[in-house]
Amino acid sequence: MAGMIFYRERRKVKEGEKKPRFKLVAVAGLDLDIYADHLRKTELEQIAQAVGAELVQLKGGEKAHDAEIEVK
Repeated sequence: MAGMIFYRERRKVKEGEKKPRFKLVAVAGLDLDIYADHLRKTELEQIAQAVGAELVQLKGGEKAHDAEIEVK
C-alpha cells in the first residue's frame, strides 16, 4: 500500500496574501519529514509523486461531524 498525505486549505487566508494556501495535516505509511508550515498544491503533488503517495484533501465543515474526505 502506498502512503497517504493528508492536507487542507488554510482557514485564515487574507485577500492577496502571498503565503501558500495549504496546510499539511498528517502523513500515513511513509517515513517523511516536512519542515514547511504551508505548502502550495504543486509542491504537495511533487512530494507525493516522488515518494509514491496519494494526496488526500480534507474538506471541513462548520462542525466536526460535517467533515468529508476526498481522495485524489
